Amino acid sequence: MTERMAALADAAIHVVATKGMRGLTHRAVDAEAGVPPGSTSAYFRTRKALVEGVVQRLADLDNAEVVDAGRNLPLDLDLLAEGAANVFDRWMSTARERTLARYACLLEATHHPELRGILAHGERPRAQMRELLAELGAEDPETQSRDLVAFLDGLVFDRLVGAGALGAPTPGTPESRAELTAAIRAALRGVLGK
Repeated sequence: MTERMAALADAAIHVVATKGMRGLTHRAVDAEAGVPPGSTSAYFRTRKALVEGVVQRLADLDNAEVVDAGRNLPLDLDLLAEGAANVFDRWMSTARERTLARYACLLEATHHPELRGILAHGERPRAQMRELLAELGAEDPETQSRDLVAFLDGLVFDRLVGAGALGAPTPGTPESRAELTAAIRAALRGVLGK
């Protein structure tokens, strides 16, 4: 993705996070990006292409963060839980718009079969989790990684937009990271039987 396309995709992410998928138009992205009318459609010809551009940008940003967080971490459950908690807390605080846009795109794909291809972006984190669990000695990394990713995704969703947001510490605080670390540590230990 070129720098210009990334900037437009970032503007589109903001539009989706603040106005929902119905608010995602080429004109709205042009206005958000502060570019002349028609600029977005020059890079993303159709709405489908624009949604795919948003999803690709989200995947690129999220994958870069996950790779950075996991770099050079020893295979220690406590350190892994803390590293994951830091990433997830960031996704609920400073990267909140990205997370909201990701969920909106996933929901959009359930209603529009032509967009189902965007779900494939979720395969990379699942593969990474499968590899990690295999290294940690999981009995069935394939199944256990699916379950763990589903739990973690649900944890973020619940804390961000679900009922869990009501009683949870404010994202971006040490209390939030500590609570997330404890939940993730418990999930890792449960999956691995440790």
